[in-house]
Amino acid sequence: MAFFGLFGNKTKQETLDKGLEKSNTSVLSKISHAIAGRSTIDDAVLDDLEEALITSDVGVETTLRIIERIQSRVKRDKYVGTSELQRMLVEETCALLAENDSNIDQPSSADRQSPYVIMVVGVNGVGKTTTIGKLAYMYKQAGKKVYLGAADTFRAAAVEQLCIWGERVGVPVIKQQQGSDPASVAFDTLQSAKANGADVVLIDTAGRLHNKINLMNELTKIKNVMQKVVPGAPHDVMLVLDGSTGQNAFEQARQFTAATQVSSLAITKLDGTAKGGVVLGISDQFKIPVRYIGLGEQMTDLQPFNAEQFVKTLLHN
Repeated sequence: MAFFGLFGNKTKQETLDKGLEKSNTSVLSKISHAIAGRSTIDDAVLDDLEEALITSDVGVETTLRIIERIQSRVKRDKYVGTSELQRMLVEETCALLAENDSNIDQPSSADRQSPYVIMVVGVNGVGKTTTIGKLAYMYKQAGKKVYLGAADTFRAAAVEQLCIWGERVGVPVIKQQQGSDPASVAFDTLQSAKANGADVVLIDTAGRLHNKINLMNELTKIKNVMQKVVPGAPHDVMLVLDGSTGQNAFEQARQFTAATQVSSLAITKLDGTAKGGVVLGISDQFKIPVRYIGLGEQMTDLQPFNAEQFVKTLLHN
């Protein structure tokens, strides 16, 4: 079993339904308006559907891909009525995301890494530290020994918050004084984790993005130092994005992927927003697997992302 298979492929449907309720209501209302009083799928319907998806934060590029797929489907099947549009929308969106399957597990070699190191990046306020705490809980529930590294040394609040999560979950947190070298914290964390037989290490990092060169240099330094302790570390660079910010999440993804080599995504705060469509656009456009989605405040509300299940919950009555 691959490492990320530990949590299974199924999410809690009830939590997903509740977490996407605002997004589902919003997007279905716009789709209903697009087809109101119309019986056939013509250019006018598709224009309105395009507007509905774009205003639901799916993103222009992804929306156009979806519309093109539906146009091809209508031409091929012929005599397709608007009553079938919703089903087609779900099927074609699922097919689009399947081309960049975000549910593919990490290579099975990840099971043999000891410890398996995840460096977590993202701007301040997106739920980065909370996501680390929830991931620590998930791994611990899966029987893994987890260590946390407080390498966001520029904010005392970040270290304190991570320590609170460590106590709550029952996992050790390695930290230093505020203002310490983040790479030094990462080094100490991996040394301690390796000496104590840890399975998983989660490294928190600073959320500054005012200068991409400085950020890239800092993250590169952390990577280089970690590799002295654990060759190949970090095995995953996870970018955390706030789904409630809509198009701003796209911009953060663009900037971070330009600044460092991001290998997975976690999209948070989807339960309090109608902007859930942003997950579709980000998953499609950046070709980086969305691993997790945040659907609430509870430790169990961070769920592995299943593209097909997400699309059906977002776009179906």
